[in-house]
Amino acid sequence: MVAVFNKELLSWYLITLKLNQTVETGIHNAQSPSVSGSVEFRQDINGQIRQESQSSNSIEVPIKDEESGQVQQDKIKTPESDWVISIKEKLDQAQNDDAASSWARLCIYRVPHCLRDGDDKAYIPQIVSLGPYHHGKKRLRNMDQHKWRAVHRLLKRTNQDITTYLDAVKELEEKTRACYEGTICLSSNEFVEMMVLDSCFVLELLCGAAGGFTQLGYSRNDPIFAMRGSMHSIQRDMIMLENQIPLFVLDRLLGLQSGNPDQKGVVARLALRFFDPLMPTDEPLTKRNRKKVESSIGKESTFDPLTEQGGLHCLEVFRRSLLAIRVGPKPTPRIWIKRWSHTNRVADKRRQQLIHCVTELKDSGIKFKRRKTDRFWDIKFKNGVLKIPRLLIHDGTKSLFLNLIAYEQCHLDCSNDITSYVIFMDNLIDSAADVSYLHYCGIIEHWLGSDAEVAELFNRLCQEVVFDINDSNFSRLSEQVNQYYDHRWNAWRATLKSKYFSNPWAIISFIAAVVLLLLTSAQTFYGIFSYYRPSNG
Repeated sequence: MVAVFNKELLSWYLITLKLNQTVETGIHNAQSPSVSGSVEFRQDINGQIRQESQSSNSIEVPIKDEESGQVQQDKIKTPESDWVISIKEKLDQAQNDDAASSWARLCIYRVPHCLRDGDDKAYIPQIVSLGPYHHGKKRLRNMDQHKWRAVHRLLKRTNQDITTYLDAVKELEEKTRACYEGTICLSSNEFVEMMVLDSCFVLELLCGAAGGFTQLGYSRNDPIFAMRGSMHSIQRDMIMLENQIPLFVLDRLLGLQSGNPDQKGVVARLALRFFDPLMPTDEPLTKRNRKKVESSIGKESTFDPLTEQGGLHCLEVFRRSLLAIRVGPKPTPRIWIKRWSHTNRVADKRRQQLIHCVTELKDSGIKFKRRKTDRFWDIKFKNGVLKIPRLLIHDGTKSLFLNLIAYEQCHLDCSNDITSYVIFMDNLIDSAADVSYLHYCGIIEHWLGSDAEVAELFNRLCQEVVFDINDSNFSRLSEQVNQYYDHRWNAWRATLKSKYFSNPWAIISFIAAVVLLLLTSAQTFYGIFSYYRPSNG
């Protein structure tokens, strides 16, 4: 099209010309398709005159070519056709997203909104971001300079070039992206740079915590690379579900440092030591169990649903260490649809009641004792005594349990051991009085402000958790406790003991009352006996 300077004059001319042609021929309506609605002429932004029909279908209308003077036919797309095209594009995208291979390695999830319940701080890192989910956030950028320091120190110490690490991560890019949920909106170079930067930072922390940061060349007063200051907050950020890096990436980069690129399991063993301060128990791992945990990492006989996929991360390593690595056959994967069936209404909070609270159980005669073991979930019940290992609650316990529960909820091939334990403790603890008694028994030790805060913590941990009580490790134990609770004789015996045998003075009073009752009964008996059988004297 050529430029038109007097568009208004040309428009009126073309309109008049078209009207004259329509009147003279008289056949325009007969030759056109049966299209209902009015016809109007519009001038587009290029000065063209278009004849458009107010119809829901696509039609051909004449268009005047300003250069050649010829009348051409053009097809106008209606909004309905664009709508159908957009739907087809969405279906094509859904087909790509639904590919089986896209879910095979997924292991690092975004925490569902239904689980957050206003506790975003428990799931969102506060100091350092790792991976793509929180990459580039303004409040986390201050740590970038320390990440680059870590990379510089590592390259200087190993006398290597950064391209070695970039090339290694570049080879793993597709496999690494598959570990994350959803589309990662980063270019290839940006993604590789981020993974190298974050991975080197993590490796420096793990190696420094195990062998000493001064051995790696860091100053004793370093604000980050020292086992003090903000290290506890960094550890809490690094254990969050949305803040993970696939373990195979860390293994590859650590292997490049040591000259053994194919090594596996070293990073996992370093992670066990690094996250040991977050353990919810003050009972240290016995040498036997610690050796069992470390030696089992990387072996096929160990229950690790991600071993074949290579998608293990630090949160899963920490979770396995909590469960003391249950060696055995791989369990049957849980089926998501089962959770929503009518026969297993697992989303009903009322059906998640495994056991009565501490106060009610205590009134029924059940005793509570501390069980000395490093496995905080190993609870036993025998002869009316519920033995529970000590649980240490600190300011990071809430975030730790929430992220472990979120991982077990999201990853279907993962068992619900931690979720079962937290729900069991939630049932036991209803009030500050329950926490106070467990503290008195040496079962709960906490660093929070009050017993009421501990009770509120447990009561809020599993509010929106989908849980099948039939799939709990504590189902059998809870059934035994409830049977003991329902036996009335146990409750009567407990009431008698609490009221009359609670202290020595109560015992003396009870014995005196019994003796007095016996003497009174004997006196009454002899009185009646002498009345009916008087003496012969």
